[in-house]
Amino acid sequence: MPEISRRARSLGTENAFVVLAEVNELARQGKDIISFCIGQPDFPAPQNVQEAAIRAIREGKHGYTPSAGIDELREAAAGYLSRTRGGLPIRPADVVVAAGAKPFIAYAILSVTDHGAGDEVIYPNPGFPIYESQILASGARPVPIHLHEARGFSFDPDELERLITPRTRLLILNYPHNPTGGLLSRRELEQIAAILKRHPQVWVYADEIYSRLVYGEAFFSIAQVPGMLERTIISDGASKTWAMTGWRIGFTANPLLAPLFTRWITNTESCASQISQWAAVEAINGPQDAAESMKASFLARRDLIVRLLNEVPGVSCLVPGGAFYVWPNVTEACRMIGAADSEQFRKRLLNEAGVALLADIHFGMRVPGEGQHVRFSYAASKEAIEKGVARMAAFIRKNTQKAA
Repeated sequence: MPEISRRARSLGTENAFVVLAEVNELARQGKDIISFCIGQPDFPAPQNVQEAAIRAIREGKHGYTPSAGIDELREAAAGYLSRTRGGLPIRPADVVVAAGAKPFIAYAILSVTDHGAGDEVIYPNPGFPIYESQILASGARPVPIHLHEARGFSFDPDELERLITPRTRLLILNYPHNPTGGLLSRRELEQIAAILKRHPQVWVYADEIYSRLVYGEAFFSIAQVPGMLERTIISDGASKTWAMTGWRIGFTANPLLAPLFTRWITNTESCASQISQWAAVEAINGPQDAAESMKASFLARRDLIVRLLNEVPGVSCLVPGGAFYVWPNVTEACRMIGAADSEQFRKRLLNEAGVALLADIHFGMRVPGEGQHVRFSYAASKEAIEKGVARMAAFIRKNTQKAA
């Protein structure tokens, strides 16, 4: 029989979708499941965006577009990225559009590393699992940099300095962060930039897809640090800000790599959906009331879920600075109910209490000495949050009594 490549056999996945399959199977069996698994807004796309898509369909805008995207969207995205990042001089020619922001992770790694050369990519751990998956698939060496609870789930810049070698080609930054909701402050980003200036061979992939979901402070991009724009790949998109996950529109900006990204798109997806591109033009250029309303709702839910989780026996939860995730520490809760680790805790919570969430191992190796964590996506209704956390608390209390 023909063989499957080692690359394909070792390809990672996004475990949120794996757990979602478990949840859906239990739901088909008639089980009542409250899910906090998937990181997508629980709102429809804004009405004006929907109408723009309908207009595009009726106007016959159905065909291929240039691989880099329609001019109107590249112009809109360039202006948007500039406005939201301190007036950076981003030109439409620097912007490339793809079917979601996710493909740019692979395109960036493939564009700055060479297979078999020993090139290294530093990425956050815990982190979005596709980072490590794509680093390995490209033939580069993944180098995790650990995020620490005591630092609000950021990393120590001194640790970054220690990890960089002459073979380091790319540093992946994600802020606001998935899965912890943590931020990198302006001061931390300036410290990181100062380190990188001593290592001119290192590019930065700034995954800023949650840039509009920052609470309590203004968003600041590492590309705004003097000298960093040309070596930073700014990645953003329509999914989180305008609840357009299934529309699949992402965009990235870099003056040097834009032509290469365009060529990758030509080789893979040809172009993003033209209909979705016109909808994204309206999302960016049209009224922002719906986006601001969603953000206000997420902030209220964040405050609710953090308060409730900190009342659960054996659970402690920091207040995240952005996105729509919390990353509570369940080390003591695991001990109380006799769960070996967060994954066993997750499985029991799902099967015994009907609450679905993700364990820390779904986002990389556990950080040494940091205990056990789980991720809640609070892109869920207030009622679901209240009911789900109450079930979790009752589950821990019931099983603590049994263990005793």
